[in-house]
Amino acid sequence: MFAYLLRRALYAIPILIGVNLLTFVLFFVVNSPDDMARMQIGVKRATPEAIERWKVERGYDKPMFFNSAASGTARVTDTIFFDKSLRMFAFDFGRADDGRDIAQEIRDRMGPSLAIALPTFVLGLLAAISFALLLVFFRATYLDFWGVVACVAMMSISSLFYIIGGQWLVSKLWSLVPISGYASGLDSARFLMLPVAISVIAGIGSSTRWYRTIFLEEISKDYVRTARAKGLSELRVLFRHVLKNAMIPILTGVVVVIPLLFMGSLLVESFFAIPGLGSYTIDAINAQDFAVVRAMVFIGSVLYIVGLILTDISYTLVDPRVRLE
Repeated sequence: MFAYLLRRALYAIPILIGVNLLTFVLFFVVNSPDDMARMQIGVKRATPEAIERWKVERGYDKPMFFNSAASGTARVTDTIFFDKSLRMFAFDFGRADDGRDIAQEIRDRMGPSLAIALPTFVLGLLAAISFALLLVFFRATYLDFWGVVACVAMMSISSLFYIIGGQWLVSKLWSLVPISGYASGLDSARFLMLPVAISVIAGIGSSTRWYRTIFLEEISKDYVRTARAKGLSELRVLFRHVLKNAMIPILTGVVVVIPLLFMGSLLVESFFAIPGLGSYTIDAINAQDFAVVRAMVFIGSVLYIVGLILTDISYTLVDPRVRLE
């Protein structure tokens, strides 16, 4: 097990370097350091001297990937890519282009993101699996047919419709909860109820169809017919046998999502003005703050790799036949 985890961790290093390199290329194709300086300083005050001073203060005055003016290893190390990338592997993200500490911002904003993501994840998972089991229990009936129709309809509607419609109906028309904003402590519950409910409803259609397909595939196998022949009820077959044997494909989608919960929801946090990591990323993209964008992409890549490793480990817990070689 330890050797497997060590090998996977070593595999992650070139992946992270590649992701970081791709982020650099994509970002600087759109924005040069001069463009970033003009946006931060202001177009009216962006004199050539001010731009050059801004670049020097933030380390953007060096060549991007190769410094031909240097000698030896400095040709590679004395570059923007090396200077900005090496510290991230020690989770030292430095400061944003506006001067704020990125690591502190991430710590402050992680709480609101988790406050939305965790209830959404748990409630959405329970609702989707329960609804899928209900449709499988009444398979080939009108309830199953109209349930699938409802799932397809919910999948076909944009998330923006749920957000805007929910804000108009629940907040503006009924005045049940605030339309946007956030508060700390227990008072945050009234700000979180609507975005959590909307997130669960927006994702239940696709999740239910996915789980229903898994359960239908399992329910046609020989072990299910054997269980029925022993006299077990349909409910017992579904919950004791079908659900248990469907755990591997379920875990494939579930465990990978868990680390990404820390990243927040871009749309929900932006529309509900919640100071989480999702809105932090959107604000950084709008402000062309490459330091923040680079840090969030790096964290997302690390968390996704951790999720894949957790998925492999979880397989061994639900299926003893699986071994990590």
